[in-house]
Parts: sequence; structure tokens; C-alpha cells
Amino acid sequence: MGIFDRLAEIERQGSAVALATVVRARGSVPRRAGSKMLVFADGRIEGTVGGGEMESRVIREALEAMTSSEPRILHYTFQDPAQGDPGVCGGEMEVFVEPILPRRTLIVVGAGHVGKAVAHLGRWLGFRMVVCDDRAEFARPEIVPDGDVYVACPLAEIPARLDITDQSMIILTTRGVAVDVEGLPALLDTPAAYIGVIGSRKRWETCVAQMREMGVPEEKIERVTSPIGLELNAETPEEIAVSILAEIIMLVRGGSGETMAHKPVRRKRGQGA
Repeated sequence: MGIFDRLAEIERQGSAVALATVVRARGSVPRRAGSKMLVFADGRIEGTVGGGEMESRVIREALEAMTSSEPRILHYTFQDPAQGDPGVCGGEMEVFVEPILPRRTLIVVGAGHVGKAVAHLGRWLGFRMVVCDDRAEFARPEIVPDGDVYVACPLAEIPARLDITDQSMIILTTRGVAVDVEGLPALLDTPAAYIGVIGSRKRWETCVAQMREMGVPEEKIERVTSPIGLELNAETPEEIAVSILAEIIMLVRGGSGETMAHKPVRRKRGQGA
């Protein structure tokens, strides 16, 4: 498998990786321009940019680049290790390190009308879409065509089936309190950046009361946003999906959710520009 095919596979998996490419090589050096290496978050590599001390330094820089989300150009001379050079070959190299981070993942739990609309809009917005439902006949592309991954299992088993990280956002468009109460406690133990539950205030109050009776700690319950979405008076599944994704975008981008309307100051008659 070529390196670009491998990158496409990694992107589909939702994993992070850094691509290190030799962009300039002069004189006696371990590898020539165009040589590439993938560095994974656990330090594993595929390919090589030359081996030895220089490659070890590139790996460290690649791991830092994935943490900071910032690419970097690395310059190495191979002259004098006593001066900090990684070798004595005599040449020079430049390596471009580009962190390739996964798209934020939206995990839609509940593949009914609203879940289908959320998946459609979320994919259009560039999110990696995971579609889950405890009903196998719903969690499939024939029903929800915009998923990247489909998981059919009880809600409580989702954390064992998916890699839920702090880049994951969970949206429960489920069909009732019973489903939420059974599955939410397991989801609350994940590091998900956002957990939202669809429904009315009354539905959420009922769900909270039952989870408290089960002994779910208050600080975990407080992680949940419910009702989910911004107040748009939305009615149709598509309108509700807009409300939900608007809230998600607001949180990701650090917005306020307030209207941006602005009324210019009315000029007095005879006032110049």
C-alpha cells in the first residue's frame, strides 16, 4: 500500500498521524528529497527519512507537532555531532513535518428521522459521522446514507465498540427515556467533548431523576446538554438538525449564539460622511 493510500485509510479510521517529508537535501545525506515517513501518536513509524539520530529527532518533532497542531520545517546539518549535529555525512537536509489530525467525530445515537438529518448535515459540514442504534435494521447505510461508520449495539456497549476521545461529540437523538437511562451512564464515563440529549425539559428531568436513583453521580449528569440545540422554534427533522449542528459549531468555534444583526447609527440631516 502506497503512503497516500495509507493516509486515506488513517483518515477513514479517524486517527492522528504526522507526515514527515524531506523537502531539501544537499551533499552527502541519508535520504533524498521526496522521502516520506509517517509518525503515529504512539511513536510508531512507517517509512523512513534516513534513520539514526536525525530520524529520532524528526519523530520527537512530529509528536510535538501533533500536540500543537502546528506544522514545522526542520533543518539538519551533518558536520559535527559535538556541536549538536545528528551525523557526520557532510550534507544538509530540510524536513517538513505536517500533523494530519482527525476530523472531529460526531456520534449520532439513534438513527430515526432526526438522526438521519443530523448525519446528513454533519457530513456536509465536514465531520466524521458515526451512526449508532440498538436496532440493527436502522444502523446501516441503506437507512442513513451519510455515515462513515455504523454500529449496531445497545447504548451501554458503544464505548467498547468505538474509540471515543476528547475530539468526539455524542448526540443522542434517541426514542425515549428508557433508552437514555440504560445507555447514558456508560457514555458519561467517556472523555467525549460534548454529550447532548434530544427531547423536552420534562423528558430530561425524568431521565435525570431515574439516573439519580441508579446512583449516577451528579457531576457526571451535569456533563449532559439537554434539551439539545439552539432555540429556533424548529419543527421538521431537518430544522432540528440545523438547531443541533448550530450549537455544535458554536461550541467548536467558541461562538456566543447571539444574533449578529447590527443597526448602523442614524445620521442626522446635514451630517457629512
